[in-house]
Amino acid sequence: METGISTFAERTPDAAGNTVSAGERLREVIAEGVLADELGLDVYAIGEHHRPDFAASAPALVLAAIAARTSRIRLSSAVSVLSSDDPVRVFQSFSTLDLI
Repeated sequence: METGISTFAERTPDAAGNTVSAGERLREVIAEGVLADELGLDVYAIGEHHRPDFAASAPALVLAAIAARTSRIRLSSAVSVLSSDDPVRVFQSFSTLDLI
């Protein structure tokens, strides 16, 4: 059995109504992916979303930042919106990520 977690890099307000910037949320996501590797999880996945309340519109780029800081964990897309992207480009991006 494999264990993993996924995120859409949501930018939900805290109890005081404050929302972190998209940049800060992505830094949190990268730190979470690194921590998942350190804790021995098998998979970390990020879903693509194209709304202002989600920070990961280009998950392959965020996963590449995580890949540069991890050594064992498998990184994956939780959702790829192929209707808004070139499927060959998506394949190339994730193939390059796999090499990193």
